Amino acid sequence: MGIIIWLIVGGIVGWLASIIMKRDAQQGIILNIVVGIIGALLAGWLFGGGINEAITIRTFLFSLIGAVILLAIVNLFTRKSVR
Repeated sequence: MGIIIWLIVGGIVGWLASIIMKRDAQQGIILNIVVGIIGALLAGWLFGGGINEAITIRTFLFSLIGAVILLAIVNLFTRKSVR
């Protein structure tokens, strides 16, 4: 059951982060899920907690921030600038 929640929340978080960073046209659903899950792991490492504890507004927002940070890092290497 936990993996299904990770996929759903990861997909939503990755999709929202790609819209915020204006990369939505370049990503598909699989990449959105990967970005969301890695963003949640990054947020858990940076801020403590994460979606493993419980899905709350706080953990969702931290996961979104982690995904945006991840996409900003990707932008640094692909475009040489952060939007």
